[in-house]
Amino acid sequence: MTGFDHRTFRDALGRFPTGVTVVTAIDGQGWPVGVTANSYNSVSLDPPLVLWSLARSSGSMPAFMAAETFAIHVLSDAQEALALRFATRGNDKFLGLDYAMHEDGAPLLDGCAARFLCETAHRYEGGDHVIFVGRVRAFEHGDRPPLLFHGGRFARMHQPA
Repeated sequence: MTGFDHRTFRDALGRFPTGVTVVTAIDGQGWPVGVTANSYNSVSLDPPLVLWSLARSSGSMPAFMAAETFAIHVLSDAQEALALRFATRGNDKFLGLDYAMHEDGAPLLDGCAARFLCETAHRYEGGDHVIFVGRVRAFEHGDRPPLLFHGGRFARMHQPA
């Protein structure tokens, strides 16, 4: 796009605070994969649908394109290190990490503000991303405050007294 400043556009998008999630699945060889994503959003209550998107350039793209199930972990404000771990390219992000496997085949992380186990319902073209829509099969949440992302940095919620 001629004359379109992508950096300024990204900065403008960063003015909208989002939650931080880690999305996990299993690849074709049975290994766990995961990515940090702040593109999570609810879609529908009936049926229960959520969405997230992944850059086409992601090394995890083949695993998520093939995955029939995935888990979305809404990170708590104590999980910044986990967000950074899954935002890193390349290495085994699960090495030394305590996690469980759901019977439907998605790795589950503990300590989150909320967690959603999803069946892949749709995949849509979204420019340099693919948009994944999941039908929520199970979920849980607690009282932990969420980790936020705003202006290119992690943030915490401020609750007025």
